[in-house]
Amino acid sequence: MSERTVEVRDERTVSHTSPLMQTDIVRSSFARGALAFLRIVVGWIFIWAFVDKLFGLGYSTPGERAWINGGSPTFGFLSNASGAFGDMFQAMAGAAPFFDWLFMAGLLGIGVALVTGAGVKLAAITGTLLVFMMYLATFPLGQEGATNPLTTTHWIEAAAMITVAATRAGDTFGLGKWWSTIVGDSILR
Repeated sequence: MSERTVEVRDERTVSHTSPLMQTDIVRSSFARGALAFLRIVVGWIFIWAFVDKLFGLGYSTPGERAWINGGSPTFGFLSNASGAFGDMFQAMAGAAPFFDWLFMAGLLGIGVALVTGAGVKLAAITGTLLVFMMYLATFPLGQEGATNPLTTTHWIEAAAMITVAATRAGDTFGLGKWWSTIVGDSILR
């Protein structure tokens, strides 16, 4: 938990440990709203990926490859892994249901935490780890046709999650303030 000064008595500063709120970090209400919008949009990206892979809605996952129809949510992406780490990720494709369950739980958990604003710090950590692994699976350096030799949109998603966690963006249009009364300013915030 972060310390902040709450009271001064007899020229002595009394410190009180309490969760740091978004209004302590971001003074502009417009900026707080913009950060909440960013948080919700990134959260929706994760929730949508979960729903599409679960039901095969035909966007990135056709119905016949839906998880509920026996498909593997990780197989398509991992089997097409490329770059320096491509072989390692291709070996994981369809290798164990554990990877499918872990991936789907991650997508849903990260998405729900970001959309609701509760658990944003943990979502930022796990989400950044997830998109970093996805980045490694498509590592662009030296690949023909890559639009950028180092960065992909995974970097933007990671930066967005880190930013919304650092600025406590779950407090605005979310459950962050309430959630902080339960978990404080811990990693669960």
